[in-house]
Amino acid sequence: MATRGYTTEDGGRLNNFAIEPRMYVDDTEQLGFTKSAEQLNGRAAMIGFISLVVVELVTGQGLLSLIHQSLS
Repeated sequence: MATRGYTTEDGGRLNNFAIEPRMYVDDTEQLGFTKSAEQLNGRAAMIGFISLVVVELVTGQGLLSLIHQSLS
């Protein structure tokens, strides 16, 4: 029996150990700044950065100068 932050055992003696909260799985879809969204965003940023470095190493020019040349 749990009352007021402490428990008593069958013999009526006080149990001073912490009461563990009831565990559950939250299956609802979440929007916004969730952990999985931030991980995906970070991975996409790393892939984009590495891709830009590879393009610059292969062509010898930065992305903006390549875009400027293609528009001219």
